[in-house]
Amino acid sequence: MISTDTTVDPKIIDYGKATIRVEAQALAALEGRIGNSFAEAVELILRSNGRVVVTGMGKSGLIARKIVATLNSTGTPSLFLHPGDAIHGDLGMVREDDVVIILSKSGDTEEIRQILPILNQIGVPLIAIVGKVESTIAKEARVVLDGSVEEEACPHDLAPTTSTTVALALGDALAVALLKKRGFTAADFALYHPGGILGKRLLLKIKEIMSTEEAVPRVHQSVALKDAIIEMTTKRLGSTCVLDDEGKLIGVITDGDLRRLLERDTDLQNLVAFDVMTKSPKTVQDSTLASHALEMMEAYKITQLIVTNTENEPIGMVHLHDLIQLGLGSK
Repeated sequence: MISTDTTVDPKIIDYGKATIRVEAQALAALEGRIGNSFAEAVELILRSNGRVVVTGMGKSGLIARKIVATLNSTGTPSLFLHPGDAIHGDLGMVREDDVVIILSKSGDTEEIRQILPILNQIGVPLIAIVGKVESTIAKEARVVLDGSVEEEACPHDLAPTTSTTVALALGDALAVALLKKRGFTAADFALYHPGGILGKRLLLKIKEIMSTEEAVPRVHQSVALKDAIIEMTTKRLGSTCVLDDEGKLIGVITDGDLRRLLERDTDLQNLVAFDVMTKSPKTVQDSTLASHALEMMEAYKITQLIVTNTENEPIGMVHLHDLIQLGLGSK
């Protein structure tokens, strides 16, 4: 049974705000430490012909995995190396032309200290994101990024909270700086996200989803309105194209046109498609992005678009529902 007690302990709210405040202060302090060493780390990765190998133990390892995911999705090939697995063979994935980023709050993580000699033997350059810049790991690194914090948000100053937030922010900062230096575009980003909503917004074109050929409703301008309605009903797209003698698009009849017609005139017997159609309907090319088509529909408050070729002949139609079903309506 769900409790109906609406009493709220104000201390709980204070705990949440205090955590956010401590971490926000740490991030503000971190901004002031972004300097030459950060730029050197970015340039080191840019000059590399290999991948970025990110490693960390425990909570730092979880942050390392997220950094790897962000780097990969923004054009910097990366992989995660678990320090425990590294000393049992996974060091074989590291190559001389790679760059290794090490995350360690203490700067003295036992499992990482064990692999430092081998990394040095391979000759791979090291970037250390550490909480202590005078630590063992920092001394072995070519570039040191100061991830120190005054206190954890944990009231016992034990559970990694503020420190992992800072490390994560440094990873994001590296990824964004690399993205900008590489000239990585939104289209590039979509290339690595083809299955998601973002990929659809940036890559999916009308020709991939439009109704085509016989599925496209169309009538000649002289056809009786009754037959135009039958065409609309049969094709089930809520409208029909109206064509001239040469098969060129000159208008469209929609469900809305019919409703408005009935409001002002009940004698439909002698009407033809030309009498009812809306002239100069909104059209798109089949190379138009689906997301742009959706924006057009929303802007003009219409539910379908006619797809035409360079000769202004209708070759397809796309309905608002098709785009919504693909998730393109979710910002």
